[in-house]
Amino acid sequence: MDAFNGDNTFRMDRVGFHYFPDTIHFREYDLQTWLPRLKDLGASWLVLQSAVDRAIPEHFLQPVARAGIEPIIQFNLPLTETIEPADLEALIAAYARWGARYLVFYDRPNTRSAWNSNSWTQQNLVERFLDQFVPRADLALEHDLIPVFPALEPGGNYWDTTFLRTSLEALENRKKTALLETMVYAAYGWTYNRPLNWGCGGPARWIQARPYNTPIGEQDQRGFRTCDWYSSIVRAVLDKPARILLFQTGLPQAAELLKPQDLQPDATARTCLAVGKLLASEEAFEPADTEIKLEPLSEEVISANFWLLAAGEQSSYRFQAWVQGERILPVVQEWRRWLTGPHKTQKAIPAMEEIPIHKDLICEEDVAPVLTAPPVDHPIAHYLLLPAYDWGVSDWHLDVIRPFIKRHTPTVGFSLEEATLAKQVTVIGNETVCSDASLELLREKGSKVERISGDGMNIATTLAER
Repeated sequence: MDAFNGDNTFRMDRVGFHYFPDTIHFREYDLQTWLPRLKDLGASWLVLQSAVDRAIPEHFLQPVARAGIEPIIQFNLPLTETIEPADLEALIAAYARWGARYLVFYDRPNTRSAWNSNSWTQQNLVERFLDQFVPRADLALEHDLIPVFPALEPGGNYWDTTFLRTSLEALENRKKTALLETMVYAAYGWTYNRPLNWGCGGPARWIQARPYNTPIGEQDQRGFRTCDWYSSIVRAVLDKPARILLFQTGLPQAAELLKPQDLQPDATARTCLAVGKLLASEEAFEPADTEIKLEPLSEEVISANFWLLAAGEQSSYRFQAWVQGERILPVVQEWRRWLTGPHKTQKAIPAMEEIPIHKDLICEEDVAPVLTAPPVDHPIAHYLLLPAYDWGVSDWHLDVIRPFIKRHTPTVGFSLEEATLAKQVTVIGNETVCSDASLELLREKGSKVERISGDGMNIATTLAER
């Protein structure tokens, strides 16, 4: 029995979810499957991962935005290499046309792991981060989009509250007035297994807390109320309220650090339900002690995005997802039971048939009943695996595959790991660029594999015949 029946007619304005933790679940099939479920869970926001070399498709993004769900596009750009703003301009312009408004650049720049060892040890880390962040944020502003200052790791190798304050002061010194007026802030909603009231009120209440030093009896920002501390800093430096997006809400710590034993289904359900009530401005109590009433959540939090809607069968994040195939988790049951009760904040959402869909892009074989989970073991139908060399990508390969792409519309890439997600894989090149062992790995994952090799003429001829 499916946990989703699509009977909800309202949505909390501050509730959001992280979509799949990858950049491949954007087919029409995925839209038809997951949009009704997002509506059924009351979502108003959706965090989407974007690659830097291809856009989230228009036929996925536009219907999500038109359904009243605000997309948050997350570019986890590496600080260890330079991606020029001009390389992102076409993507950013497309997202602006298709209904997105919020763009997140980078993630946790206050951690050593975000930088290479040489960069981390150099002076003026914040200024060097802003040298990368500001041009991309300005590009977003040029397209009337809202840049998001990336979430910092609470505490972190470079103390996060110091990093944020120093960044804002530096932006003021750079006279980035338009950016400071428009920018919103991301923060992680991790609990660190502490009470949800931990750190509530920020530094105005916990006046003895200092960077790298939280005296006994004091509390700091390393808990669910990180947002209170960031809000206080924004007000102190800019004399204006902050607008904050919470990421990975409901987790005790960073998603990549969690093991299955770290998440207890019933405890997760109680935590997420308590946060949901805070977002709806309802009375809520500490999940582990119902005698303790939770203090209200600041209105400066404009969305809290729960981790995680779903993940592929092979994903290391699958055990963290709310939806795991046919398994109905306690968090889904409790959440939907709560949603069917009376609420102060309600918003009508259009029926599925009222949402504009590009019908010409849908093939009959791709359309499944909206309550049936997608085949996440092979979410890619056809993958064209191209060789990549130390010096870059061959222009000749890019030219010769164009007719093949037009006929078969495969996903094109250079990643063997990504290719394992495909039902069919076409490999271009001989064993020197893709070994027989790699092909065997693909077959073990259940992929149907074809290699096209030989000299340039043979490859071009074979592709033309396919």
